[in-house]
Amino acid sequence: MSEQLEIKELDQVVVRFSGDSGDGMQLAGNIFSTVSATVGNGISTFPDYPADIRAPQGSLTGVSGFQVHIGQGKVYTPGDLCDVLVAMNAAALKTQYRYAKPQATIIIDTDSFGPSDLKKANFQTPDYLGEMGIDPDRVVACPLTKMVKDCLADSGMDNKAVLKCRNMFALGLVCWLFNRDLSLVANFLREKFAKKPAIAENNIKVVQAGYDYGHNVHASVPSTYRIETKEKVKGRYMDITGNKATAYGLIAAAEKAGLKLYLGSYPITPATDILHELSKHKSCGVITVQCEDEISGCASAIGAAFAGALAATSTSGPGICLKSEAMNLAVIDELPLVIIDVQRGGPSTGLPTKSEQTDLLQALYGRNGESPMPVIAATSPTNCFDAVYAACKIALEHLTPVILLTDAYVANGSAAWKLPTMEELPTIRPHYVTPEQKGNYTPYERDPETKVRYWAIPGMEGYTHIIGGLEKDGKTGAISTNPENHDLMCRLRAEKVAKIPVPDVEVSGDDDAELLIVGFGGTYGHLYSAMEELRQAGHRVALAHFQFINPLPANTATVLKKYKKVVVAEQNLGQFASYLRSKVDGFTPYQYNEVKGQPFVVAELVKAFEEIING
Repeated sequence: MSEQLEIKELDQVVVRFSGDSGDGMQLAGNIFSTVSATVGNGISTFPDYPADIRAPQGSLTGVSGFQVHIGQGKVYTPGDLCDVLVAMNAAALKTQYRYAKPQATIIIDTDSFGPSDLKKANFQTPDYLGEMGIDPDRVVACPLTKMVKDCLADSGMDNKAVLKCRNMFALGLVCWLFNRDLSLVANFLREKFAKKPAIAENNIKVVQAGYDYGHNVHASVPSTYRIETKEKVKGRYMDITGNKATAYGLIAAAEKAGLKLYLGSYPITPATDILHELSKHKSCGVITVQCEDEISGCASAIGAAFAGALAATSTSGPGICLKSEAMNLAVIDELPLVIIDVQRGGPSTGLPTKSEQTDLLQALYGRNGESPMPVIAATSPTNCFDAVYAACKIALEHLTPVILLTDAYVANGSAAWKLPTMEELPTIRPHYVTPEQKGNYTPYERDPETKVRYWAIPGMEGYTHIIGGLEKDGKTGAISTNPENHDLMCRLRAEKVAKIPVPDVEVSGDDDAELLIVGFGGTYGHLYSAMEELRQAGHRVALAHFQFINPLPANTATVLKKYKKVVVAEQNLGQFASYLRSKVDGFTPYQYNEVKGQPFVVAELVKAFEEIING
């Protein structure tokens, strides 16, 4: 290797792939993430999809990005800025350079920087690097398209198919930069294209060509990177997205409870992958139905719950609006139902491929009448498994619908996940009827301590009953318009939810913190990283991050009132802060709010929190 090549030994590195929607940046990023997780690196990814459907080729609005942060140990965020940026065309460089560090290595396909490409990307001069203030010494400029065409000249593939392999050349070059084992890439491609082996082998050939290109021209590459791996806990690991982890959590909960799993759903970005993944697992007793609309998706799941299944429905914010009437039916019938809301930018169609936390108050209050419902928020892609498992456990043991809030960031993002064994998972005991109730069962007879009604499955002899949307007498189960009975039933349903035991909120950081950071859901990694940077700078800071929203942990008030300064940081205009103020008397926090459709930037959090500390 040439002495001119600088090898950077770092604890962590961020890589961002970018190009047109059809350039395969998500696939290239996913493969690189999987390979990195396989060799033991910690990873965190952020797929950044364009909202446009089939945007014009080379347009600024059609750029698709995939960012991955790899590190020696646990990685909490996809990173603020990247060390390596792959820009497959002029539009990608124009829109994605803002996410690169000043000293970043930039890989570009010079064949996609012609006059028409520059015009589409709104460059004013042919000197696109100078126009953007980019140091040419940091750029690996290669005729990528031409080299891919040369590599596959004898493949028999048509020009369109050949161009689809450009992403693999870029991947090969990045693999060389990080000294990745190409056999792992080859295994991934052969598995993905198992039914099309010729395509797999041609892509593997292009990956090798990209790797060889990096090796042959290393004198012109600014630097390569080495990420050593810390010793990890033994076990079976995989790179998993939040949506896939959610699907696996549902399957595991059904298996643990001894029930069939039913998902009634309607496709909606960014939740559709849950339906797709579950539909692959019929051998596990999973039943999936793609319904004609959001309402029927939820209503069919309620029917499955009535029939004795672990029932779930998945959607995003607009779908929650549509499902709300059916969700209320599950509330008054007190049936176990898991409602998964993968939050996206709103209102209305809004930013369908972007991430927000703006459905919180809708989840808590967005139904008619007194309609209490437990709400849980997943904190990371891998935590989606645990969060949905907890939602299933609560639904089955407390006979209530439960909302799980994820968001586009954690749902599409991925991380290295250690697969649990079934023995490690908590038990799930559905609150079934008892033999003593046979012959005199009424549907709203309750456990005196938990206020949970007893679950009888239709067809059980001696447990005949009727439930429905009209209010029922708490003793007989007959339809009732009695004012006192309705008041009692509303209070009992609320008390049942309030009595659900949830873990205390944990506080990390300094016991004597001058600032407590408070967040919920998918912002955990960014807020934790901001806390650690502030502590390294000499500040005393702590973090209380909430996963259980309703009911709140029992120690919530104690934690929030312990610190002189508290800031609630969330990706909305203050919904969680407002909720906490309504639940904790005298709580008056600072607020940090963004609604940009993008994850928090740790550096911006640190700056804002320092101002609060010093102010």
